[in-house]
Amino acid sequence: MLALQAWMQLPLTTLVPSAMIIVLAYIIYGLTGFGSSITAIPLLAQLLPLRTAVPLMLVFDLCAGLVMGMKNRASIDRAELRRLIPFMLVGMVLGVTLLVRAPERALLLLLGVFVLAYSAWSLLWRPVVRPISGIWAVPLGLSGGIFTALFGTGGPIYTIYLTRRLPDKIIMRATISALIFLSAIARLVLFAGAGLYEQAHLPQLAILLLPCAMLGLFIGNHLHHRLPPHRVVQAVWAILIFGGSSLVWRSLAG
Repeated sequence: MLALQAWMQLPLTTLVPSAMIIVLAYIIYGLTGFGSSITAIPLLAQLLPLRTAVPLMLVFDLCAGLVMGMKNRASIDRAELRRLIPFMLVGMVLGVTLLVRAPERALLLLLGVFVLAYSAWSLLWRPVVRPISGIWAVPLGLSGGIFTALFGTGGPIYTIYLTRRLPDKIIMRATISALIFLSAIARLVLFAGAGLYEQAHLPQLAILLLPCAMLGLFIGNHLHHRLPPHRVVQAVWAILIFGGSSLVWRSLAG
């Protein structure tokens, strides 16, 4: 009954595209193991307030994380987690403060610029991966925490740090998965404390759209071994560039 009320509060022109975006985001998550929020948030922000879209996606990320499970837990580098997490948490507190208090137009512009910068960096720059000092946990943990809380997009920043600290790919992937899952739990606590889940109809909307996330995850898992990885990556970049450009244009045009 509660979920049906959400249908009555939002027009089909908002609900149907939102459902399609969430299915797409979790197809990508199922295919690659990451990328749901950075794919969905720039597109959902065209349809829903940012302060609704971000906590909504967090619910789906937590459910997807529980479904997928934390693989290779024995391979997690706990020393790197202990180094990153304190600074990540400080950054997340700052990020939640900005999410609650900053003007939405400024946040949308920041998100658009971040998505475009990340896309350009990933497509155009091919640096030699060199080890870095653990002191980089301070700026990268802080900035990752800020963008995690603001948009759920801190994963690329943590990856930049961990790929230069952990040469073993299995250990790196296990550690980044654990870090992202722990950050999602921390975000849930911070968002609840900030009252973001007290928005009218947000819980109902989450219940209504959760099957879309699970459907996308199911499709992505089944396509994982059937689609060429480079084609998936190309599709993700195209979506990110479109979503980031739309947000920048919308913010600047008012």
